[in-house]
Amino acid sequence: MNGVIEALHIYDEHNSPILSHTYTSRPLSATHLLPLYLEHPAPRPNLIYLSNTNPPTLVFSLTHANLLFLVTSSSEVEPLLILEFLHRVVDAFEEFLGAPLLAHKIESNYDVVAQLLTEMCDAGTISTTEPNALRDLVEVEGFMGKLLGNLNLPTKPSFGTNNNTFNAPSLIAQNTPALPWRRANVRHTSNELYADVVETLSVTLAPSGRPLAAFANGTIAFTSKVSGVPDIMLTLTSPSGKHNLGNIMELPVFHPCVRLARWREQPGQLSFIPPDGRFILAGYEVDLLPFTNGKTGSLNSNSLKLPVNLEIKTCLGSSGSDFEVRLNVNKFFAANSSTALSGRGPGGAGRGFGGLQPGTQASPSLQGLKVMVPLPADVRNLSEIRPSKGDATYNPGDQFLEWNIPDKELASGTSYFGLRCTVVGQVTEEDMQESDPTGFGFNSYSYDEPYQSSSTSAKAEKEAETAGTDEEKDGRKAAQNKILMPSSASASFAVKGWLASGIKVESILIDPRKSRGLGETVKPYKGVKYLTVSKGGVEIRC
Repeated sequence: MNGVIEALHIYDEHNSPILSHTYTSRPLSATHLLPLYLEHPAPRPNLIYLSNTNPPTLVFSLTHANLLFLVTSSSEVEPLLILEFLHRVVDAFEEFLGAPLLAHKIESNYDVVAQLLTEMCDAGTISTTEPNALRDLVEVEGFMGKLLGNLNLPTKPSFGTNNNTFNAPSLIAQNTPALPWRRANVRHTSNELYADVVETLSVTLAPSGRPLAAFANGTIAFTSKVSGVPDIMLTLTSPSGKHNLGNIMELPVFHPCVRLARWREQPGQLSFIPPDGRFILAGYEVDLLPFTNGKTGSLNSNSLKLPVNLEIKTCLGSSGSDFEVRLNVNKFFAANSSTALSGRGPGGAGRGFGGLQPGTQASPSLQGLKVMVPLPADVRNLSEIRPSKGDATYNPGDQFLEWNIPDKELASGTSYFGLRCTVVGQVTEEDMQESDPTGFGFNSYSYDEPYQSSSTSAKAEKEAETAGTDEEKDGRKAAQNKILMPSSASASFAVKGWLASGIKVESILIDPRKSRGLGETVKPYKGVKYLTVSKGGVEIRC
């Protein structure tokens, strides 16, 4: 695959083209390409093959901040390479233009955007995409430059050139270091090193509570504010030790600065020269069912420790129209949430390798607890919503029930929460016949019946028929309400100071022998934060 990028088109929220950058060949224009792209029904894939064009064209798409990015190529190319390039373009725009990325920012800073697109892709071949390298190559006009842009002020003479041919970017490019991800001559007054480990939790539970699948997708975000060129060693460990870390962290991906040979020899040791500022150091996936590994064996629900446990009961009540959601919060997280909210813990919830302050690994805190219950389309309304704590809201147009539990309820020490609801289905013909739309209470009667019947046998027969009819009606209602019951419930939350995988940063060290530009007496401040996020990730099925 030796295909190249032919063009990049950017459209605003109204699908109007705001920028078109052609790299090579004669690609489709922005106005011609957009209708062909919109012909495909939503949701549209990130890669679309247009076979009716001449020549046939591959269209790669990315939507970000209501902006549509389209890249075209008429030759075979690696899809992941182009999609990653689109993400790098968005990151570079936000780095130079500021976040959020808006259409008017791109239009008013076209000089910077054109330089970025030219440096990031040369004649269709992806080249420089690192933000620190782009900082040395792209000239950004500052506030004073814009203010005095129309004034012809004298400039300093360049070496071997006259005053009119001075080119700052070319001179900077000559001093660009061999490391494309780090800027040259980095200087900081305060030397700091931060590591933020964030895991996204995804768990699927059976109705009995047994986990069917459990994964944690982790990201290690590193922030380096150190002068010179530091050589850093970051060591990871797991509950089962360093020797088993290679088996726990599946599908690891690393920033180009990481020395892969060191990781292969000793998994858990990340040796690298970092970019300046914040960047994504590594990513990984962890299977939280280690005994079964998703294939064989048995595992009970107690082996998987979660901050919250969900349970849902359906078809409750005489007519089977009620369902109940039960939520149990781990007392350890609830107690720490109480400490975090009340501020009774010593110190703040800052970074650090230990300590008793809330939000650290020694004292994790649970926040933002929310339960979502999707409802079938046949549900017309919820006649009763009775949460034990918190606020439950339902909008018939959204077809889901949202139950929010404030942090102050967790701070009270309560570990059990319940929610009971009554569903109402669509109006049937039987309900219309039973109801009296006029409201006057007129009931039909037979003219063959006597005006006043005193026969006890006739009354008994009527009561028996009525009882049998009521039982049949209750059975039919129960069957109808069974269709209206929810099929699942999911919990969203965030836990500061806790990781589902148990991975932690053991140490962050700077090698003074390999580092350059950092004094021996300088000892950077180091800190680590842990965060687990579940956006509807813990789901239990009925």
